Amino acid sequence: MPKRLKYGEKAVKEARLIAWDNPGPEKDYTIEITFPEFTCLCPRSGYPDFATIRVEYVPDKSVVELKSLKLYLNSFRPVAISHEGAANRIFSDLQKLLKPRSLTVVG
Repeated sequence: MPKRLKYGEKAVKEARLIAWDNPGPEKDYTIEITFPEFTCLCPRSGYPDFATIRVEYVPDKSVVELKSLKLYLNSFRPVAISHEGAANRIFSDLQKLLKPRSLTVVG
């Protein structure tokens, strides 16, 4: 019998980044989001790996919906990836989605 996912597990498994319209596209302002509970798996040992991820960007036409970002970041928990690889993937995914005026991702 297949395991039935709890609603939180299902939400993380189906996580997709969502963009919203920027409420102030005529302004240059910075959004900084710190996510101190980032986890993934070490690609060498398989042990859980912990980090803080910080995203800082100046939006253009779109901003990221925070709940979707939280679920997206939690989707890395079962992934064997280095922090460098994770930071670069997060950067690429946010760059593609938002096309911000500037973007920094720190792991």
